[in-house]
Amino acid sequence: MSMRTTSFIMLDGKATEAIEFYQEALNSKLLFKTTYGEGKNADSLPEEGKTRIAHAVLQTGENDMMVADLFPGQPYVIGNQVNICITATQQSEIEEMFNKLSEKGQVLFPLQKTEFSPCFGMVKDRYNITFQFYMNDTTSSWS
Repeated sequence: MSMRTTSFIMLDGKATEAIEFYQEALNSKLLFKTTYGEGKNADSLPEEGKTRIAHAVLQTGENDMMVADLFPGQPYVIGNQVNICITATQQSEIEEMFNKLSEKGQVLFPLQKTEFSPCFGMVKDRYNITFQFYMNDTTSSWS
């Protein structure tokens, strides 16, 4: 299995501002950015939610950092801004890790197919650390 972990910063409407700040402060390069308004369900979103960042990837040196805004209406909780995103290529491995972290933890988003991944889910482990699992057939492409 090919797998990597990436820091994932979750904000409440400030992702665009944060991306610009990290580009300047950390000399990061923007690799990818999309808004909620560019998604399939954009028509059902409030107008102010359409410009929120659904997903962005910054490269800082040899490392990637993901940045996004919470989905419109999702509660913003101080302390939950940084997640760990595990990107892998095999669904069975994702399911195994997800299930182990779920023990004595809390499933935030069950593993399922989404418009951006054949297998995506979020879990908060027993230590209150949030993990996002993302399956991709190649872990080197962000498009």
